[in-house]
Amino acid sequence: MKRVATLPQSRIHALHCAQCQTSYSPFELQSVSPCCQQPLVADYDMSWPLTPGAGINLADSSMWRYGALLPLLDEANKVTLGEGLTPLLTLPRLAARYDLHALLLKDEGQNPTGSFKARGLSMAISKAKELGVSGCIIPTAGNAGVAMAAYCARGGLSATVVMPRHTPEAFKEECYWYGAQVELVDGLINDCAARVRQLNAGGELLDISTLKEPYRLEGKKTMGYEIAEQLNWQLPDVLLYPAGGGTGLIGIWKAFREMKALGWLAPEAALPRMVAVQAENCCPLLETYLGHQPNCHNYTGRPTLANGLAVPRPLGEPLMLEVLRESNGTVVAISEEGMLEGMRELGQQEGLFVAPEGAAVWMAARKLLAEGWLHADERILLLNTGNGQKYMSNVAGRAWA
Repeated sequence: MKRVATLPQSRIHALHCAQCQTSYSPFELQSVSPCCQQPLVADYDMSWPLTPGAGINLADSSMWRYGALLPLLDEANKVTLGEGLTPLLTLPRLAARYDLHALLLKDEGQNPTGSFKARGLSMAISKAKELGVSGCIIPTAGNAGVAMAAYCARGGLSATVVMPRHTPEAFKEECYWYGAQVELVDGLINDCAARVRQLNAGGELLDISTLKEPYRLEGKKTMGYEIAEQLNWQLPDVLLYPAGGGTGLIGIWKAFREMKALGWLAPEAALPRMVAVQAENCCPLLETYLGHQPNCHNYTGRPTLANGLAVPRPLGEPLMLEVLRESNGTVVAISEEGMLEGMRELGQQEGLFVAPEGAAVWMAARKLLAEGWLHADERILLLNTGNGQKYMSNVAGRAWA
């Protein structure tokens, strides 16, 4: 293992198994937990006094401003393209149209590589570099592969990307431009994961699959810190998030819990109800949540316009269900035509060309409003996870119903 110098601001002290809580060292290269083959989650020392003013580097306009609560130990290993600190936008025309008190959207499509995946992959590749890794491999529905290819190029690591053959051309082309080795597979991301296991049978490459290493989650959680900071430490009532692999949903909730422990949020402040949004074509979490199956292990999904939601067997399903239970949240699935309608409405009413995943989130809000689960006087926050331009081959010619 590569020796690293300790940076005072990072307070990571352990990793724990998400299932049985067994502790592991954060100073060695780790994958899933040896005990249960489940995700490892980073723990930080929360006993030391830290105010937002002392804990945030205000001079840094990226996600790395929260370095005290991130796992990187040596600044020299940081692999960054300026990810994070994405805008939190009000949606006044849609709020007026649906008589809503406060409707907000965090636009992750403005990240490097065009999606929220930049956060997780910046963090994961930085830690891989810190721990002496020379190459990485990933199964992807699109955006994660692009981000890994970019950050590996930035950090001087080799990149192998395995993605479905039907992935929009923009994702494939970008990976080629970053110099990644790209393999195309017939099927969905679970089929790509099987191919990754074949290609990496000897373990020469670090598998950066969703939640199969501990640090993509830590990059994604910075969305939660930003939301709180941008809202002056007053969280929304409801937060809607597109959940494929679920790392972002889990990470944002982790950030909220950490801020509670640090005292950055008022003790009496309620945390948001979290809504996981899926595609009707691939909604394993919804099927488990409704009790239609014991878990997602044998679920079979179909391709969807929202490539990032085509994750039929997410490793993080138990953690997502835990977030929904703790937050009194719910799961919603949206049709393909519903996503197109949401893209049109956000584009024509607010000038936002969002990914189909972001459109699904807006349509889920509309559905929950109609059902009375959401209320017009609540502060509602939508997460758009990507730039719609990457999906042009999926949606071209469909701007009008």
